[in-house]
Order: sequence, then C-alpha cells, then structure tokens
Amino acid sequence: MTLTIDDVSKTYPNGTQALKDVSLTIPPGMFGLLGPNGAGKSTLMRTIATLQEPDAGSVRLGDIDVLAEKQALRKRLGYLPQEIGVYDNVTAETLLDHFATLKGIDGRDERRRVVDALLDRVNLTDARDQNLGGYSGGMKRRFGIAVALIGDPDLIIVDEPTAGLDPAERVRFLNLLSEIGEDSVVLLSTHIVADVRELCTQMAIIRGGEIIFEGAPQAAIGDLEGQIWRKTVTKETLPDHEDRFDVLSTKLVAGRPVIRVHSDGRPHPSFEPADPDLEDVYFTRMKNGRSPEEASVA
Repeated sequence: MTLTIDDVSKTYPNGTQALKDVSLTIPPGMFGLLGPNGAGKSTLMRTIATLQEPDAGSVRLGDIDVLAEKQALRKRLGYLPQEIGVYDNVTAETLLDHFATLKGIDGRDERRRVVDALLDRVNLTDARDQNLGGYSGGMKRRFGIAVALIGDPDLIIVDEPTAGLDPAERVRFLNLLSEIGEDSVVLLSTHIVADVRELCTQMAIIRGGEIIFEGAPQAAIGDLEGQIWRKTVTKETLPDHEDRFDVLSTKLVAGRPVIRVHSDGRPHPSFEPADPDLEDVYFTRMKNGRSPEEASVA
C-alpha cells in the first residue's frame, strides 16, 4: 500500500499559495514531513484526509483515488490532528465506543473487544473510566491515537504529535508511533527535527508550499560528511561570523554562542570539524533549497 501525491497545488482566497505542485511517494512505514510553521504541512495533511479540496493534482492510496472516492479513503484512514477535540465530561471508554460505532463496528461485544485492545495499546486501560477533561496533554494525544487506530487503517496521518508534551510523555508517544509504523503508511507532519530523526526511515522537507528535499534521513546526513564545522564565539563577534560564513545554527552553551557552519572545506583555522546531524540537513536545505545536482535535474 503506497500513498502517491502528484502535483498537488492549493491557493487560498486571500492569495496565499499554500502548496505548489507537491509530489511525494510514501511507502509503508514512518514518513516524516518536516517544515516550519506556515510551510504548508497542515494544508497537505487536510487535503490527503479529504477535509479540503486542492486546486489541482491527484492523491492515491493504493487503488483508491482519494479526491474522487472520499468515503472509501475515510474507511481506511486514521487521523490525529494537531488539536484534539474531546468532551471533557465523558470517559475515554464511552467516547472510544462512540467513535467505534461511527467507524461501522456495530456489535456491542465486538466494540468492547476493540475498545479494550486499543486502550491497552495506548496504555490508558487504568484511566478508561476517567473523564477526558482530567487527562494530561500526553494522555489526550494517546487517546487520539486510539481513535485514529479504530478499524486498523492503512493510512494514519499525525499532525504535530509531540508539540507541548513534556519529555516523558514525548518518549512514550514516540515509542507508540514506532510500533504503529510497522503495519501502515504513517505520515508524520512536524516542525520538530528530533521527531523525524528518531522515528522515520524516509522524509521530505517542505518550504513555502514546495518540497525541497525527499529521501532517507541517514543518507542526507551522510551527504554532509566533512562539510559541517563548529566554533565557540562571543556575542560581540557573532554578527561578524554570520556575515562571513554560512552559519546554519547558533546555540548557547554555558552562556557562549556555538555556531555550526556549512562549508566544503575548513572555513578558517579556528573551526573544528563536527559530525553532521539531521538538524544540519534541515537548516542547509532551508537556507539553500535544492542541491545544485537536484536543481539541474529539475
């Protein structure tokens, strides 16, 4: 089962072009869509989930024409939006049973089996009788995953899943997503580089509504081997370094700025080599867009 997106474009009535000829081929497993806020991630997610129409292009999930066969897609879709709406005065068990009914699971015994299995899978069995209004942010995210998993969907869309979670809840949530990604196409939309690094075997970077990179995270990191350099500077000399070098990122370490620079060779004797990581890939692509080789092919 493969999700295929071909030349999808979307311009809103206010003139904002949110998507520009987006094409992606997404195989089973965890696929990360990485980009800053406003890059077009949520627009693409809503389009794939049949919540809005594109101006042009096509989307297919296996043999399903997503834009023409919306109901067929929805039967095989699990969707976890960035904002999860719940009824605060309803228990997790009751609401999950309701969603199972809406998904077409009619038998009471079958729904009970499904609800029990889902609550166990997302580690909410002990909180099944607790009103959702008393759930933490991480618990609500896990409940949202349980809803998304009803009916064993072939496609699961997860939009900004770890935003606002504390470190412990984030780890639990990422582990849960890793398990889910073994059986379905899981599309993870996020601006958090670490989520993609820890979960995804394939990824794309979107900027200004355009895909500027698609490939394997580890391969992209390997392409930067020998091209990343770092140096500890002072706050006073930081602007000069930003003017002279291709500074990708700056982090304060013990109160002093540490810069990471992209350069084919050592940019200055004062720099030391650094092992590249996915943040370097992200910032390089965001600053420079496609590589020269990609641009020539395009």
